Amino acid sequence: MDNLNQYVIFRLGDEEYGINILQVKTIEKVLPITRIPRAPYYVKGVINLRGEIIPVIDLKKKFNLPERELTPDARIIIVSVSDVTIGMIVDSATEVIQLPQEAVEPANSVNVGINSDFIEGVGKLEDRLLIILNLEKLLLDVRVS
Repeated sequence: MDNLNQYVIFRLGDEEYGINILQVKTIEKVLPITRIPRAPYYVKGVINLRGEIIPVIDLKKKFNLPERELTPDARIIIVSVSDVTIGMIVDSATEVIQLPQEAVEPANSVNVGINSDFIEGVGKLEDRLLIILNLEKLLLDVRVS
C-alpha cells in the first residue's frame, strides 16, 4: 500500500470525479464571475480571487452534461496545471480520499460518456466508481487572453 494517491472528489450531476490533490490549490464557494467576450462556450468568465484573475470553466458544458441551476453546494475548484491556474465549477466537492494505484483502471479499458482523452482512469472505492480526470489534457485548450 505504498503507492497511494490522494484525490479531491467532486460531483457533476450523479457522477463522482477525482482529481489529483497535488493539482488543487483551493476550493471556493462560487464567486461573482465576469463574462468574457468570444470565450469558448464552456468558459464562464473570470473571477478575482484575492487579487488574482482566474479563468473559470463549466465542467458540465465541457463534458456536454445537462446543466442544472447552481446550488449552495456548488464550488469552484482552483487547480494549477503546468503553471496555468484555472477554476472549475462543480456541483459539490465532497471529500479527499486515498486510493492505491492498483485500484485505478486505465481509461482505455473503460468506456464512459465523456471524451476519454480527459480521463486518466476509473478508481474503485468500496462500492463506488470514481472517474479520475487528467487535468493536463482537460485544460490544454483553455486559454483566456
